Amino acid sequence: MKKFTLFIVMFFSVYMNAQETKTLQNSLVKAKQEHKKVLLYFSGSDWCAPCIKFKKTFIQNEAFQSFASENLIVVNADFPRLKKNALSAEQTTENEKLADKYNANGIFPLVLVLDENGKILKKWEKIPDETIDTFLAQLK
Repeated sequence: MKKFTLFIVMFFSVYMNAQETKTLQNSLVKAKQEHKKVLLYFSGSDWCAPCIKFKKTFIQNEAFQSFASENLIVVNADFPRLKKNALSAEQTTENEKLADKYNANGIFPLVLVLDENGKILKKWEKIPDETIDTFLAQLK
């Protein structure tokens, strides 16, 4: 029973953390509270090969995840095309607003580092050319 309770508590905390960063506004508030930067990346998770590669090479990398947990709030504005991968209407609307503000040219992948006020500090308009270590050094 203790294991089950622990699982429920861990699941709920992960779920709540994921919920907090679904919108950029919530992410900026959290970034301000925790003195972190926001990494916003635009992707087409089921149609954009460079986006998929970026996620596998950088976002899912252990070194990145460790760095991000301490220094970043990560927000993914995803634009899937397949119906089975469709996002909620609310999330789709949020992502479209982000695209209007930060990605008017429809660049995929687009990776941005924002300060706690939403100002762009760094921008990559394709998969970063650097290694994960160099990428992390630039994020610092």
